[in-house]
Amino acid sequence: MPATGSAPAAPRHIVAVIGGSTSAAEVAARLAERGVVVVVLEQNPRPFGKIEDGLPRWHVALRRKEYETISSKLDQENVHYVPCTKVGRDIPFAELANEWGLSAVVLACGAWRDRPLPVEGADAYVGKGLVYQNPFIYWFNHLNEKDYEGPRFEIEDGVMIVGGGLASIDVAKAVMLESTRHALAKRGIEVEMLELEVKGIPKILESHGLAFDDLGLEGCTLFYRRRPEDMPLVEIPEGADAAREAKVRASRQKLLEKAMQKYRFKMEPRSAPDGLVVEGDRLVGLRFRRTRIEGGRVIPTDETYERRGAYVISSIGSIPEPMPGIPMKGELLQFSDWELGRIEGYPNVFSAGNVVTGKGNIVASRKHASYVAEHVIEKFLGLGDAGHAGEEQIAEAAAEGTRQFAEGVAAAIAKQPPMAAAKQAEILARVRERQAAVGYDGDYRAWLARVTPPDFE
Repeated sequence: MPATGSAPAAPRHIVAVIGGSTSAAEVAARLAERGVVVVVLEQNPRPFGKIEDGLPRWHVALRRKEYETISSKLDQENVHYVPCTKVGRDIPFAELANEWGLSAVVLACGAWRDRPLPVEGADAYVGKGLVYQNPFIYWFNHLNEKDYEGPRFEIEDGVMIVGGGLASIDVAKAVMLESTRHALAKRGIEVEMLELEVKGIPKILESHGLAFDDLGLEGCTLFYRRRPEDMPLVEIPEGADAAREAKVRASRQKLLEKAMQKYRFKMEPRSAPDGLVVEGDRLVGLRFRRTRIEGGRVIPTDETYERRGAYVISSIGSIPEPMPGIPMKGELLQFSDWELGRIEGYPNVFSAGNVVTGKGNIVASRKHASYVAEHVIEKFLGLGDAGHAGEEQIAEAAAEGTRQFAEGVAAAIAKQPPMAAAKQAEILARVRERQAAVGYDGDYRAWLARVTPPDFE
């Protein structure tokens, strides 16, 4: 990589990409291949985003593959990495978009904010009986690091999980794997989390002459406002006829049942959170309202019931964090053009990945460019005999959608006049100044080695 402060010899374009993980790295690499100089502004020391902090650590092969895929795209000619830099905090968005003189800015900073639990007053009990999915999985992924200083949680029996979809199943799995491991440890039986996840709880217990009931565990329960066949584990293809739709819904139910059997969590369908059950200053449960499904819509009924648990984990989705200077429409950024994620008032700003969809997992490709089939989701959930072998197809499907997006951005940029060398030098001087401020000397691999804990998974 050339020195960051040096200006290219010929006029060309410079684009800032906000974010460093899957979508951001793919966009950066595609633009760099087209001769564009790309400045990647990443809020964390490492660029791995949801792969590191949101994709549970039992996805060993997929996580390692994605770490290297992202790094190979960021550690190349024309890409300048700027870590520990959050746009909106360290650099105002309007300043970056309007004052730097960039050819374009691409928002690819993902969806990191948990969608609030839809019960009035619920957030008053965060840390007092209410836990959100993103910090919970962040802790689960980093809990084995000796110097970990982030949020900490205790796994307890009888946890209540509100959600639906792959992320909520991940949460249920994490709870059941850890609670089962703790129960076995009390009997003097030590089992690694990965072995338990791959083989499943029943098989491990059977190998020790035990059944799940012998552990004295209640297990966690997933509360979902729709029916099992509605859980979006497998996408219904656009234009699917009634027979195809019925087949997908049956596949969803089958996958959910297999996950429940292998990891021993329970599910309560057609249950929407409707009220809080509070004792003292602690949330000890929820009131639920039964629903019915009509024409794909969730209809509340008059029936309610209460359920108590050790604590509540809300896993109802991730949404983009608000960024000062960018208008919001409800939970999402307000776009004037959804195809390229363009924002009114910022003609040179584009958006990619989960910051557009408002989804926070690797399966949610923004254009669903490649249909993710049941057998791939089965591998992703760890339900096949071969564990997670072959689940990389999910990452490939997501990357393909981002490649198409990057080509669209490149085509839009190509219509602009190229940037003069003096302007390039001015922008790259700003980049060098910010890199120096955070202690980054331009050597991506050396930096990564320095900021990665020795026990990083």
